[in-house]
Amino acid sequence: MMIKKTAEFLMGIPMTIIGGLFLAASLTIMLKGMTILLDPAWITVAICGLPLLYLAVSRIIYNKGISKISSALLISIAMVAAIFIGDLFAAGEVAFIMAIGAILEDKTVERAKKGLKKLISLAPQQGRRILADGKEEMVKAQEIKKGDILRILPGEIIPVDGEIVNGNTSIDQSVITGESLPIDKETGDSVFCGTINRFGSIDIQATKVGEDSSLQKLIRMVQEAENNKAPMQRTVDKWASWLVPIALLIAIITYLALNDIVRAVTVLVVFCPCALALATPTAIMAAIGQAAKHGVIIKSGDALEQMGKADCIAFDKTGTLTHGNLLVSDVVPLDPQLSADELLNLAAAVEALSEHPLAKAIVSYAKEKNLLSAATDEFAMIPGKGVKAKVKGDAILCGNKNWLAEHNVQFGQSAAAALERLREQGKAVIIVAKDNTCIGVIALSDTLRENAKAMIRELKQMHTQALLLTGDHAQTARFFAEQVGISSVYSELLPAEKVEEIQRLQREGRKICMIGDGVNDAPALKIADVGVAMGSMGSDIAVEAADIALMSDDISKIPYLKRLSNATINTIKFGITLSMAINFGAIILSVLGVLNPTTGALVHNAGSVVVVLIAALLYDRKFINS
Repeated sequence: MMIKKTAEFLMGIPMTIIGGLFLAASLTIMLKGMTILLDPAWITVAICGLPLLYLAVSRIIYNKGISKISSALLISIAMVAAIFIGDLFAAGEVAFIMAIGAILEDKTVERAKKGLKKLISLAPQQGRRILADGKEEMVKAQEIKKGDILRILPGEIIPVDGEIVNGNTSIDQSVITGESLPIDKETGDSVFCGTINRFGSIDIQATKVGEDSSLQKLIRMVQEAENNKAPMQRTVDKWASWLVPIALLIAIITYLALNDIVRAVTVLVVFCPCALALATPTAIMAAIGQAAKHGVIIKSGDALEQMGKADCIAFDKTGTLTHGNLLVSDVVPLDPQLSADELLNLAAAVEALSEHPLAKAIVSYAKEKNLLSAATDEFAMIPGKGVKAKVKGDAILCGNKNWLAEHNVQFGQSAAAALERLREQGKAVIIVAKDNTCIGVIALSDTLRENAKAMIRELKQMHTQALLLTGDHAQTARFFAEQVGISSVYSELLPAEKVEEIQRLQREGRKICMIGDGVNDAPALKIADVGVAMGSMGSDIAVEAADIALMSDDISKIPYLKRLSNATINTIKFGITLSMAINFGAIILSVLGVLNPTTGALVHNAGSVVVVLIAALLYDRKFINS
């Protein structure tokens, strides 16, 4: 344990910088032909070399199979061999370059894990249980049993999954389904744990409690996806299984054939995959920096790689393809003596005292049009159904069709046609009635993002399929999908069902990118090959669950991300190819005796610099279409 802690300390950035300074001092002394008692390169070897040696030995001891052989083993052998023949600079140089590569890669794969804690914090802590004698008692959520009757007051979080046995209300269940509007509920309807009762008081019977509840399943899915998602494996370690044996074989053959230990050690030094180790992390860092300039936060190199491979992009609707803000879209008077403004003014007067989001949107729209709200009397709100009031002595009702039918409101052919047309467009509808007659309809709709259609078209040009995974109703989902040009639509999905659809596509060999903004999208964002969250308006949990966050909510950045990712992977491949070409050229020169350990170290160090410069060019390349 003490050795491990020492190694971790020595691998820190400050100590690596110190190691580099001592290596520079060693090079200066060597070039000037000076002689000192202790070569400064010894300090570099201690600081940068010991952690590599520890890593190589620990992998041999604890890893199984071919994973025992790593790049750290080859570097350690070369470092020890260089020390053995007295070339301390060469030993320090390979250790220092690899230490830099390790630091760069660590910085690219760091990611916060606060999202799961925030998701867990949504779990309700208590509930109000109704006893046999009708009295209420507050109990801890974990004490609630299946079959218990619970009372949920307005504004309270529902502690378990259940079925309404008494009352009407509107439930904000965006945490589970992502729907932008509260859903009207009545006796017999199901409710989910973690959702919020917005208006009426209801009694529910617990059907799923504890770990079986919807919210706990949501938390568990995020945990499992987090555990199952492995980080990107270091490219050089993938190749180490054959690099190490080949390097050793060439060095041994060189020594046996030429009886020259210096040439053999030089082969080991130049074969060290320093440039290879730097090719991946430097390209990734440059790409991440490039993306950050455009308001895109990429959390890991693996996310870049997977984004480039994605051939299917799944979108949530609300807050992703749409703005997530409900606005009045249609005001349809059905009384020939009533204008659109008069209908809007009448509805706004009745809805002025309501707290429902639809009511607030209508009132806000009326204010924007500078309409003066008429005075009302006898206002009443029936949660989950509608509102009523008297305006200038007339009884005005605003609500859903079923509730108005209960009040014997008559719907003519024009009203039925208007309702059908608006529902086909996926819009929420408020019906306005006066004296048992439908006098008009006000429709509200989420608004499509201006660049959504162009973005989908661009993805198709890049041979990438787009599909819609949403918790919204089928009509709403189809309407918005048609507007942007998406043909594959999966609607009314709970979080687990979104995950199932993604897994089904993955089993078919598809590489899936999921784009969402809500808590309900977190499991899908995690289980997808790469998850992209709408950062500025999206929930913190969605942002933490995703691999990439769009901080400006600009979905036109999705094609940009694919182009950037493809360029990054191509740059990495080019860097690896170039570094291997330099290495093999240096091996030939080493065998011929043209290079010695010190000059060989400088040659492959120069190769490392070239690879880094090529990767760094990614930072300023243009990937966004003008």
